[in-house]
Amino acid sequence: MSLRLEMLQVARLAPKLLGDATELVACFLRSQHHPSGGFCDREGKPDLYYSTFGIAGYMALQMPLPVEPIARYLNSQHQRIEELNLVDLSCLARCWAFLPKSLWPEDLRERTIARLECFRAQDGGFFTEPGETHGSLYGCYVALGLEHDIGYRIGSQEEMLSCIRSRLAHDGGYSNSPDLPFGLTPTTAAAASLFRHLGSDEGNQVRDWLLSQMHQDGGFCVGEGIVMPDLLSTATALHALSTTSFDLGLIAEKNLDYLDTLWTARGGFVGSWEDDALDIEYTYYGLLSLGHLSFW
Repeated sequence: MSLRLEMLQVARLAPKLLGDATELVACFLRSQHHPSGGFCDREGKPDLYYSTFGIAGYMALQMPLPVEPIARYLNSQHQRIEELNLVDLSCLARCWAFLPKSLWPEDLRERTIARLECFRAQDGGFFTEPGETHGSLYGCYVALGLEHDIGYRIGSQEEMLSCIRSRLAHDGGYSNSPDLPFGLTPTTAAAASLFRHLGSDEGNQVRDWLLSQMHQDGGFCVGEGIVMPDLLSTATALHALSTTSFDLGLIAEKNLDYLDTLWTARGGFVGSWEDDALDIEYTYYGLLSLGHLSFW
């Protein structure tokens, strides 16, 4: 199963815990759909990155997807595909993957693959911006998701595994660059997913490190020395832990309490205790987190 569908399958369980508040989330998602067909960033402008979360949010709540306006927006972005960085390229492919293939531009795969190859690093990974020379773990994760979404084999799994292993930090987590002393929770969670999808069981070894990043009151912190949890770290940690032998029921209550502190009656989630701005990215991470905790 692709990275995209794996998360979506879990996020679809969120309404079990949201109950009547599900419609509030639906209203918020609708409010973020820009007239251009894309979904809004924090400034209210249509954005490829935020559009992936908007479309996924619609799908998670099983809302009718406004296919034609979205396709119109994606076609406008397809025209500038050679200008996109790896993250936006992956977002474009992911958005198309949610739509019927009959709507895909005829040259989508050809131009996407050609642009993807511009970000291949010599160390077996992928970098995210033109001009970089070394692959990052995040770049590997984005590239693998793109592979799943357009059906393109990006190359040797062993080369990518070698790149990922080289990002093991001194504290047992994973970072985006080699030889850093501290790992990061989202990056370590991405490493766990990459290992699993590339056929290695090495991702199970990060379970204890991820659990060590959990705040005493629930939620996960981004890394060593960070005292405040955030929703991105929480969602990615729960997603990674769910694929190990760890029983999420042991930490479900505290994490549900934490999510409750980030929920707003406006229909979405904020990213942390210091954040008061709603956006569809963090709202989708809220759905993903609730989906994982709905089992318990």
